[in-house]
Amino acid sequence: MNYKQHLIRMSLFVALSGGAMTACKDFLDTPPQGQIGEAAVRSDPAAAQSLVTGVYNTMWQGGMHGFDFVGMTNIASDDADKGSSPSDGANSFGTLDNLTVTPGVGNLDNVWATYFRAIARANQALSLIPLSPAEATVRNQLEGEVRFLRAYFYFNLVRFFGGVPLITSVPPVEGINNTALQARATQEEVYTQIASDLRYAVNALPIKTQTQTGKATKAAAMAMLAKVYLYQKNYQQAYVLTDSIIKNQVGTYDLLPNYANIWRETGANSAESIFEVQTGTNLSCDAAIELYSVCQGPRAGGRRGWSDLGFGFGTPSESLLGEYETNDVRRTATIIFINPAPRGTVLWDGFRVPSRDSVENDRYNYKSYHSRTSERNCGNNDRLPKNLRIMRLGEVLLIHAEAAQATGRPADALVDINRLRTRAGLPAQTTIDLPKIWHERRVELGMEHDRFFDLVRQESVQPGRAVQAFAAHGKTFTKGKNEVFPIPQNQIQLSGGALTQNPGY
Repeated sequence: MNYKQHLIRMSLFVALSGGAMTACKDFLDTPPQGQIGEAAVRSDPAAAQSLVTGVYNTMWQGGMHGFDFVGMTNIASDDADKGSSPSDGANSFGTLDNLTVTPGVGNLDNVWATYFRAIARANQALSLIPLSPAEATVRNQLEGEVRFLRAYFYFNLVRFFGGVPLITSVPPVEGINNTALQARATQEEVYTQIASDLRYAVNALPIKTQTQTGKATKAAAMAMLAKVYLYQKNYQQAYVLTDSIIKNQVGTYDLLPNYANIWRETGANSAESIFEVQTGTNLSCDAAIELYSVCQGPRAGGRRGWSDLGFGFGTPSESLLGEYETNDVRRTATIIFINPAPRGTVLWDGFRVPSRDSVENDRYNYKSYHSRTSERNCGNNDRLPKNLRIMRLGEVLLIHAEAAQATGRPADALVDINRLRTRAGLPAQTTIDLPKIWHERRVELGMEHDRFFDLVRQESVQPGRAVQAFAAHGKTFTKGKNEVFPIPQNQIQLSGGALTQNPGY
């Protein structure tokens, strides 16, 4: 199965305004016919909620969390290789894999445009919510949800590209071509806005039992803010926020006993889940992330002779494989291993993948697998309804452990790490240090789209860390360049040069 790139060429000028706002009544409705403007919001208390749902639904777009996202996260890291056949995507995903991507690669442009469209939609919602006749507490919660989402969008953008245009309102029509709106803010300015949005969300959002499943909650905002603080090395605040979540002061959360179940339908919105992209089935069969599961599915090769499960991209690396300790259950829950002839590989739902002589690659991402037979779907393999886990208690424990270690609380860090190790079937650690915490972070979160960002962050804590990790994976990480991706050349041209390029590109 081959991937056909669909490049979305879109000026930031368009993304600034976003057009009139469209939305859905709930997470699984079909895209609406019509638009929600000021008059509708003023007259209908439900219209503001529809606006907010429209912001949530941007997370189904392929440029947000789909194929390109997989390329710029897992494939760009040492967790995964490009995968598929050697020639498939060599000039795009291959350059992401090798850290040789150039500004003209279309994946970058698609991600940039998609995230700024989502931010434009969030800004429009924020401009209209105050006009709603809904109760003040409802309006405040809705604003908290949108500011949480906008913070998440900018958090990904700043980690992908560094400083980016910081747009927090809908510009007037006469100012839409103002080149000042195209200029890049600094990384520090972007992080300041992210933290501001998340602090607002922490104060405005309810705990999970007081809102609809899938909506942003107080714990989600606190966990995301703690992660932002980890990047800013504000370890004390990261510790305090995650400590409240772990002690169930903002809702009840717990680790799922079976690690593998986290990524199955049975584990969606579980006790471990703090925030995830909601998906499902609807009449249009499009209430899911475009190409997310199928782009990573096992692919036919060699003798072929079977109906495969996907494009075969983002295959778990030897580097990741070598990180697991003996008997760590997370290894087989994270990686599909393709067996040699004549055995084949039987997946958890009974589906048999043929032996290696009929399959393109040795390994695939188990966390992205969605069963066609044992989990809900409506037959559209390009949009299999697999919820994407954005934040879960397992990661909160890891943030807490690293913050605890950095603030002189090693006993707390040891407890956190051993909770995860116990679930993984491993013996408890008796001592703790930063390398052990980082090791645990890698194997707990393997193939969950965070490793590239993590290595860049860890490089700032321990110089040489990313260079060594990528070198062990056969890649050259150039300091001062590869911490971020290039600004898309298309966006620089559309801005008339107002956007400047990152160093080294």
